[in-house]
Amino acid sequence: MRFSKYFDHTNLKADAELKDITKLCYEAMRYQFMSVCVNPFYVPVARRLLQKSDVKVCTVVGFPLGQVTPRQKAREAAESVLAGADEIDMVQNIAMAHEGEWKFIEAEIRKVKEAIEDVAQGKEIVLKVILETCYLDRKEIIQSCLAAKRAGADFVKTSTGYGKDGAKAKDVLLMRNTVGNSMGVKASGGIHTLDDAYRMIDSGANRIGASASVAIMEELLASR
Repeated sequence: MRFSKYFDHTNLKADAELKDITKLCYEAMRYQFMSVCVNPFYVPVARRLLQKSDVKVCTVVGFPLGQVTPRQKAREAAESVLAGADEIDMVQNIAMAHEGEWKFIEAEIRKVKEAIEDVAQGKEIVLKVILETCYLDRKEIIQSCLAAKRAGADFVKTSTGYGKDGAKAKDVLLMRNTVGNSMGVKASGGIHTLDDAYRMIDSGANRIGASASVAIMEELLASR
């Protein structure tokens, strides 16, 4: 896979302005990233700017805490797809993971998936589940991955970038070993350099969420 296609070029800042999202989209087209990841409010803007490119529009649901209800997450996901999102990154309910409520976690993810399918009109929408690994122990990471897999998610993802820590190679490896090759693994949070990106890819990530995507690509180009 082309190296640039590992990246979801991301701006989820609360104070991101239209000019920032416009810059994000043009950078994504220039470097041929897989997607831009923006807050739901900016999905229509990103869809319009990227409509003549193959860069996808990714957005977030239940972000960044994961503590809204399953119904709210489902509604937010459906609305985002109707607005033009190609990919949905939803935050699991971390408290329920701590409680070991794996049936709840699975049902919540399935509810979001079904809501997406109801409005997608046959379009393939990618669903990623953000585990927020910095708050989970090894068993909770494994069980979260398995719940997401049972529910039909396409990816499991390490982090929101708003937790107490970001992606760790050991967690990416654990996630990859748990889900096997039938699901994607997205590393996100704290990935700033080319070495960081390679470390995540070597550990099993096939997607990287980063706001430093351009800097990483420039570092790669300078190394050639």
